[in-house]
Amino acid sequence: MRSALSAAAAAAAGGDVPVGAVLVDPSGAVVAQAGNERERAGDPTAHAEMLALRAGASRVDGWRLDGYTLVVTLEPCTMCAGALVLARVSRLVYGAADPKAGAVGSLWDVVRDRRLNSRPEVVSGVLADECAALLRDFFATHRG
Repeated sequence: MRSALSAAAAAAAGGDVPVGAVLVDPSGAVVAQAGNERERAGDPTAHAEMLALRAGASRVDGWRLDGYTLVVTLEPCTMCAGALVLARVSRLVYGAADPKAGAVGSLWDVVRDRRLNSRPEVVSGVLADECAALLRDFFATHRG
């Protein structure tokens, strides 16, 4: 989660909402790391999770990420939750809950939907206070 927080801080420094994601392989090695780039790239799909999944799939030469863990500072939205299910990520670890757009229990629960063929293990609340503080501080200065 510390690596994801670093990626989130870098995103904030670039003017993007501070969300960071890290993809970890089954041995625990970091395969990909990304922060939000929606503003910088002008791309509505450039969420940290999507970028980390794309980079990770490219590095492992395939879209199936069975055995991999995605670590994110904020509860994924519907797009990102759907992407990690489709990528067959085995485990999702996230920090702060997102009561406005979260799709891992807050508003929806995409990753645990029994109608889907892949459902990752979920670990929530990891360094949640630090993850939430980064977001709070960012919005206090950008919307204040």
